[in-house]
Amino acid sequence: MTVETLARTPGLATAKRKDLPAVTPHLVCAGAADAIAFYQKAFGAVEVMRLPGKDGRLMHAAIEIGRASIMLVDEMPEWGALSPKSLKGTPVTIHLYVDDVDAFVARAVKAGATLKMPVADMFWGDRYGVLIDPFGHSWSVATHQRDMTGEQIQDAMRNMPPCGEAAKA
Repeated sequence: MTVETLARTPGLATAKRKDLPAVTPHLVCAGAADAIAFYQKAFGAVEVMRLPGKDGRLMHAAIEIGRASIMLVDEMPEWGALSPKSLKGTPVTIHLYVDDVDAFVARAVKAGATLKMPVADMFWGDRYGVLIDPFGHSWSVATHQRDMTGEQIQDAMRNMPPCGEAAKA
């Protein structure tokens, strides 16, 4: 779908704020202030905004990781805002493109992230790995290595061993 198509699609508004992309992750964290500190140390995040409520919990916060904007809020069960820790996992993975995925992942693991999938060259042309941060959020991280056509990617995928087979080799 092109930007022009989105602009003509009923019910989809174009972004009014030029400083934010139309889709921005908004993370619920059990300890959003600690999450910000972790993202600064592990991911090189820059804090943009922090709005604590009267009880000290963060009502809203924003960080930037490279060109990505991410909003955060403290877990607030009374509003239905539950973190991955309360939910015992997350179905969502946040994807980041970085200049050096190996260095980025190593720094994040050193800062306390858990390596879920080691960094490796992928059939679609990226060097890619997956982390779980200490707050339960899943992050895929990649460095683009080579441009490929859709057909080349499909061919490479067809030539992959079945899931689990690569680990046995």
